[in-house]
Amino acid sequence: MEPGEPRVNITITVTSPANRPGKRRYPGSVTSPTSPSPGVAHADPSRADDLALALRLADAAAAASMARFDAVDLDVQTKPDASPVSEADLAAERAIRDILATERPTDGILGEEFGTSGDSRRQWIIDPIDGTANYVRGIPMWGNLIALAVDGLPVVGVVGVPAIGRRWWGAEGLGAWTDTPAGGERRLRVSAIDTLDEASVSFQSIAQWDETGHLDALIALSRRVKRDRGYGDVWPYMLLAEGRLEFVAEFGVQEYDIAAVVPIVHEAGGRVTSFEGEQTLSARSVMATNGLLHEAFLEFVHSPTPGA
Repeated sequence: MEPGEPRVNITITVTSPANRPGKRRYPGSVTSPTSPSPGVAHADPSRADDLALALRLADAAAAASMARFDAVDLDVQTKPDASPVSEADLAAERAIRDILATERPTDGILGEEFGTSGDSRRQWIIDPIDGTANYVRGIPMWGNLIALAVDGLPVVGVVGVPAIGRRWWGAEGLGAWTDTPAGGERRLRVSAIDTLDEASVSFQSIAQWDETGHLDALIALSRRVKRDRGYGDVWPYMLLAEGRLEFVAEFGVQEYDIAAVVPIVHEAGGRVTSFEGEQTLSARSVMATNGLLHEAFLEFVHSPTPGA
C-alpha cells in the first residue's frame, strides 16, 4: 500500500447459524483485516462482493444442515453410487440455490445433489455437506463447501464446519482467513517446513491408496515423514492452510469436493494439483501441500521405488 492510499477493509455481515446448545456460535460479523500483501488495496471490488455472498451462502448451508444434525429421525437414502444422501444435504443445497437465483441469476451452478444449471463463465460449485457419511452417524467432522470458479479457476472459497463452530474463507487477492475462539479473524499461512523428514501428512484413506495402486508409496511415505494421520474429508486441507500439515492427498474426488479448498490453500501460500501434478479439478485426485514441498512429494510418491 502506498502512503496516502485508502485502507481496504472487507466487512461482511452474516447471520449466526443455529448451533446446538454449548457450541460456540459464529460472530455476528466477519471482518477481514487489512492485508499487508501487495495488491490487496487494488483488488477487484466484485471479488469482495462475491466473497461476501459466499459467506452468506455458507450461513444458509450451516443453518439448514445444523437443523437436522444428529436427529434420530433423519431421512437418509442411498444414491446410485452407493454413497449416502440425507434430507439435510438436499435442504442445504436448495437454500444455497435459492439465494443464488436471486443474487446471481446469470451465474452457473454445479452442485453435488442437483447437478449443473446455467451456462456462464462464472460457476458456483457446491458440496452442501462434505462428509455425509460422518454427518449421518453424528460425527461432527463434515463441512459446507462453497466455491466460485471463473473460467474454470476457483477464485473464492468458503469452508464451514458448523458442528465445531469453525469457518475458513479465501478469495483471489484478498488472502485466506479463519475465525478465532474469541470471535475475531486470523490470516492463514502455510508452514515453512521444507524437508520431508519434518513434514506431517494426512493420507485420508488407506483403501483409496490401495485401490489406485499407490499403497506402497503411502507406506514408504509414512516411513519417511515425521507424522502421518488420516484426518479425512475437508478438515485436513484447512489444517494445511493453517500451517499444521504439509501434505494432503486423496482419490475419487469430484470438482465439488475440492473447489472451495483451492482459493484458501493458494491464498495461504500453498499449492493444489491433482496427484499427478496437473492443474485441474477434474482428475479425480488431489494433492495439496505447503508449496515448498510440492515437487518433493510428487517425486517421492511417483518414484518407481519410493523410499529406496
